[in-house]
Amino acid sequence: MSCDRLLSVLTCPLCPSALEHTAGALRCASRHTFDIARHGYVSLLTGHRRAPSADSPGMVRSRAAFLNAGHYDPLARTLARLASDLAPPDGTVLDAGAGTGHYLAAVLDALPEAHGLGLDSSAAALRVAARAHARAKAAGWDVWRPWPVRTGCADLVLNVFAPRNGPEFHRVLGPDGTLLVVTPTDRHLRELRGPVGLLAVDPRKEERLRRSLDALFRLDRTEPLEYAMRLTADDVAGLVGMGPTAHHLTTAHLRDRVDRLGEPVPVTASFAVSVYRPVRAGQ
Repeated sequence: MSCDRLLSVLTCPLCPSALEHTAGALRCASRHTFDIARHGYVSLLTGHRRAPSADSPGMVRSRAAFLNAGHYDPLARTLARLASDLAPPDGTVLDAGAGTGHYLAAVLDALPEAHGLGLDSSAAALRVAARAHARAKAAGWDVWRPWPVRTGCADLVLNVFAPRNGPEFHRVLGPDGTLLVVTPTDRHLRELRGPVGLLAVDPRKEERLRRSLDALFRLDRTEPLEYAMRLTADDVAGLVGMGPTAHHLTTAHLRDRVDRLGEPVPVTASFAVSVYRPVRAGQ
């Protein structure tokens, strides 16, 4: 995303008012200033601690390695295909909880003139996301809070395994905008729950998702995506290390459990990819 395009999307989180680019930072008319890190992302969380759920550097390294190995490429291709049907080729894409920017980059590849902005609270993830695609930028923000983003600026909002802020999804989407949400099904990674201690997916998660969006969005459709993976022990360690289970297992404990599995490890990937349309007044 060019600097001008970035400034057309972001607002000052403290005023809020328009931001201007100055040497190594973004600044508003009230002189609130937000540094652009040497890695390329802008930090808008000045004065706030990292969110408790933010990915650690180790989790980011695990996620980048696992995704770069191609294990979730079918999901990236599904999002790219849907995006090409749902968003204009020169549109604006916001990724809420963007992580390393992997899925945002796949979507931008499918939209040849589009620009993207990834929001995440993890500085480690933002360092990677800022370089994920030539037409993407990254900003540090807690997506549970009201976003420093202009109302109606987005053609497409991505939400892949990330916190869901329904009111902000609705506010930032334009009149013809679309929300794309990915959630794991209760079959996702089922083979790893017992042997590795992977946290189970709540079978009511999809129901809770729909309830959280019902007042503001209409479910257009949900596409199931399920396939088998054959993983090495290192793949499994990376897969577990990039998710919430990493907060509950030491590296040594995880490695011990993984080494007992043998190779290759058959693992199910199972997702629900949902397309939502915002409901406007009078509809």
